[in-house]
Amino acid sequence: MSEDNYKIQVEVKTLYVEEQSLPDQDHYVFAYTITIYNDGSVPARLLNRHWVITDANNKIQEVKGVGVVGEQPYLKPGEHYRYTSGTMLETPVGTMSGSYQMIADDGVEFDANIPSFTLSMPRTLH
Repeated sequence: MSEDNYKIQVEVKTLYVEEQSLPDQDHYVFAYTITIYNDGSVPARLLNRHWVITDANNKIQEVKGVGVVGEQPYLKPGEHYRYTSGTMLETPVGTMSGSYQMIADDGVEFDANIPSFTLSMPRTLH
């Protein structure tokens, strides 16, 4: 089987949630919208997620769990799934990266990598 059968692309958009953040208490809330594309040739289901969230103090949070936002989306080739979730940091800037554990209809399990992306309060990156 070819690697091209199992191609999941992940696109991320982030947003600083000012109305839920309390900067004077080191409480910074971010929302992120993820779009997962099945660019492969085999249908696949997202089983689990694994996030590594790092703030500017190098404090690392690892998050593992079943599915995303309570769902285990099933994606046929050419389909996509979008969801929005959030996280809280103690600093105005941080990063997230991770992976989704997928299972294809043919029984092959594979990881879809989520490239590192930045969470940043506006006007904190120069």
